[in-house]
Amino acid sequence: MPMSASAFVVRPAQRHSRTRSRCFGHSAPAQRALPFSLNTGALAKEPSKPESSKVLRMLMFGKPGAGKGTLSARLVKNYDILSLSTGDMLRQHIAEKTDVGRMAEEIVAAGGLLPDDIMLKVVASRLDHLRNKHWILDGFPRTLGQGKLFDGHLRQQGTPLSLIVNLDVPDEVILSRIADRWVHLPSGRVYSQSYNPPKVAGLDDETGEPLTKRPDDNPDTFTRRLQKFYAATAPLLSYFNSHSSGETKVVTLSGVTSDEIWPQLDSVVQGLFPSLKRRTEIRKPQRQTTLTEVIVTTSEKESSQTKRRATQNM
Repeated sequence: MPMSASAFVVRPAQRHSRTRSRCFGHSAPAQRALPFSLNTGALAKEPSKPESSKVLRMLMFGKPGAGKGTLSARLVKNYDILSLSTGDMLRQHIAEKTDVGRMAEEIVAAGGLLPDDIMLKVVASRLDHLRNKHWILDGFPRTLGQGKLFDGHLRQQGTPLSLIVNLDVPDEVILSRIADRWVHLPSGRVYSQSYNPPKVAGLDDETGEPLTKRPDDNPDTFTRRLQKFYAATAPLLSYFNSHSSGETKVVTLSGVTSDEIWPQLDSVVQGLFPSLKRRTEIRKPQRQTTLTEVIVTTSEKESSQTKRRATQNM
C-alpha cells in the first residue's frame, strides 16, 4: 500500500530481550456524559500553540491480539495521556439517559447496529471538550464511513488527529499467541503460557482467581476476525495515508511482541511530542468496556425485562 510523504515505517533494528510486562487498558476518570452538539461555534477555540506544544490525538490500529491494549496502557502509564474507550462513553450515555444514550439504547434493544452518526455523537461529545488534552481513542473508527465522518468533524473543530499507529505483527505470530492466551476477566489481565505466564499456573497473579479462555480465542474465530479486520481496516489506513499532512502522521511499527514494538512507539511519541509530560506516579489501570460488551449487556437487560413482564402477565 503506497504511503504518503508524512507516513513512515519503523522496524526494529535488533531483537529486544523479552521481559515480563503486564500493562492493561486504562479508562479516563468517570464524569458525566457531556451534551452533544455539532455546532462548530459552540466551543470557543483556544489560541493555537507552538509546534513544541503539539497535542497528541491518537488512533492505534492492529490485528486482533496485536497488542493494542498493552501498548496503549504503557503510554498511559508513562505519559500524561487520557485513554478513551468508545464502549465506556456509550455505557455512560445510556446510564445517564442522555438524548444520544436513549437513541442508542433503543437501537441496541431492537437488535440493530448503531449508525455511524450516532457513534460520532457519542465520541464527539467527549473529545470536543478535550481540545488541549493528549488522548488515545479505542474502538472508533472501525469502518471507512466512520473514519471519514470522524476525520471531517475533528478538522472542522480545529483539532485534527496528530498520530495514527498501525501495528504490523505477522498473522502466524498472533495465531500462536491467541492459542495460549489466558485472561482474568474481571480485571482484563492477560497471560501467555509462552512468554508471560502467571506465577501459579491457571491463577491470576493479583487475586489468585482462576483464569479462563476467551470464547473467541480459537483458530476458526480468529480467521474470521482477521478477515473482517483486513476488510475494514485496510480502507481506513489507505484513507488516512492519502489524507495525512503535516498535522497527521501515519506510522507503521513492526515486531513480534509488544516488548519489541514498545521502544519504537516510545521513540515516535517522544520525537513528535517533546512537550508530553511523563507521569511522576504510577496510575492503577482500569479495565475498559468494549463496545461489544455494552451491546451485549444492554440486550441481556432488555431480554430480562421482557421475560419479567411476561411472567407478571401470566
